[in-house]
Amino acid sequence: MKKIILITGTSSGFGKMAAETLAQAGHLVYGSMRDIKGRNKANKAASDQYSVDNKVFLNTLELDVCDQTSIDAAVTQIIEQQGKIDVIIHNAGHLMVGPTEAFSPEEILHLYDVNVAGTQRVNRAVLPHMREAGEGLVVWIGSSSTSGGTPPYLAPYFAAKAGMDALAVSYSAELSRWGIETSIIVPGAFTKGTNHFQNAGHPKDEACVEAYAKGPTSNILEIAIPALAALEPADADPQEVASAILDVVNIDHGKRPFRVHIDPIGDGAEEVDKIKDRIQAEMLRRIGLEDLLKPAIK
Repeated sequence: MKKIILITGTSSGFGKMAAETLAQAGHLVYGSMRDIKGRNKANKAASDQYSVDNKVFLNTLELDVCDQTSIDAAVTQIIEQQGKIDVIIHNAGHLMVGPTEAFSPEEILHLYDVNVAGTQRVNRAVLPHMREAGEGLVVWIGSSSTSGGTPPYLAPYFAAKAGMDALAVSYSAELSRWGIETSIIVPGAFTKGTNHFQNAGHPKDEACVEAYAKGPTSNILEIAIPALAALEPADADPQEVASAILDVVNIDHGKRPFRVHIDPIGDGAEEVDKIKDRIQAEMLRRIGLEDLLKPAIK
């Protein structure tokens, strides 16, 4: 059955791949990105051309997850055209690399704004429509960094993704009686095939960065980044993440997995998440809320 799907952050990477994969499968996909008349003008044009060339429904909208007015306008447009939104895919995110001390509080807050508060803004715009419909699916594109082994110099991003994961877990229980299902897609480190690392930001405190670069920590990135890439199998393909998203969307309502891991390097997140999610489920059972583990079915 065709789903009306809104995906955030489809200018590149997992978001772009997922939008195209879902559209190819016959779903009605609204990809979104910020500044489609400026910095993302070429990405918007490429997405539109993909839709025409492949005869699929892939409509790219302006949506900045840090701007509630922008989000509300995009959601209103979809509701006016389709009458509903079946699936939200929280994909928009930003990565920053550098010694943690060098990041100002404002820089860390910005990462939280994009990766955590951004999902909350989108939810507040979309969830009223899903609750009214009594059915829906919220897909969160997480990170194995929230539970697996991690390299240094990526702390603000890892902290933000951990915050997003915690939000997703709570939302899952709170939305289930409304018939809204949750799935968390957990990619591991893909160092090739996306622009994730190439587009990463860096702290503005150059003096602090230089101090770390000249001190006993001078070789951390030189060791970590190549070593991380070396752990990745040659055949690791980020398209597997898009395919996993499609699989989750296509599964019957009420039968979708809570988490799906796609981890080419095996950082341990899957093992840890199994324990975390089991303990969470046990707590809900102990306090008499076991029904929250599965969405209500109309």
